[in-house]
Amino acid sequence: MIELLKAVLFGIVEGVTEWLPISSTGHLILLNEFITLNVSEEFGSMFDVVIQLGAILAVIVLFFHKLNPFAPSKTAAEKKQTWSLWFKVVAAIIPSGIVGVLFDDWMDAHLHNGIVVSIALIVYGIAFLLVERRNQGKHLRRIDDVHDISYQTALMIGLFQCLSLVPGTSRSGSTILGAILIGVGRSAGAEFSFFMAIPTMLGASAIKALKFLLSGVEATGTEIGVLIVGCIVSFLVSLAVIKGLMEYVRRHSFSAFGVYRIILGAVVLAYFAILA
Repeated sequence: MIELLKAVLFGIVEGVTEWLPISSTGHLILLNEFITLNVSEEFGSMFDVVIQLGAILAVIVLFFHKLNPFAPSKTAAEKKQTWSLWFKVVAAIIPSGIVGVLFDDWMDAHLHNGIVVSIALIVYGIAFLLVERRNQGKHLRRIDDVHDISYQTALMIGLFQCLSLVPGTSRSGSTILGAILIGVGRSAGAEFSFFMAIPTMLGASAIKALKFLLSGVEATGTEIGVLIVGCIVSFLVSLAVIKGLMEYVRRHSFSAFGVYRIILGAVVLAYFAILA
């Protein structure tokens, strides 16, 4: 029961931080410093990634009509537009997919720690503040509809997603920040980032699950329960967070998230300095 309650907490953290530009992986690594699941090391490494499946399902549910090219209510032109959007999403995830497959094990061994997370939180927090300050008061020409994003722009956003492979950077943070820098509006950038998450997380989850199966370690009944509970909670929380974030970005900048990242990064750095 205690482990399932821990899974609920991990699911809440995943559901909140996956979509906000504050790094879900970073928060899960930090949470592991204080609350440790009683699971094998192999399962724990897999759990931190596969728990994202619940968050992915939330995107599919919320944007099902927009993402469904077979919707009978869509005209032929709208179906073609939907297919085009999917092709752009696939093009955007290719760079991070290549880097992730080639360096996944190395990054797990060298970058998944509190110090790296803290530095990434601070650096990208400062970046958000600088970008928002640069754009403040300026009436810049922006791409405000996700369908208007070109293949070139999609690929550039995909290159920014490569930065998120460093824990603490934030997948949504790097892609949304990158989108803003190259002329995409916050709302369209956030939406495209959510769509990119579907194949990105499915791929990452599949790789982690396969590695776990190949490790020869068998999951216990408690571990399976922990994974199921974590995914369900992350799905339910993500539904609320995604709706809230889309409403937020229409009216506010990302400066608040930048401040949060800097404060959290500084606190965590101080914590590890005291431990040392």
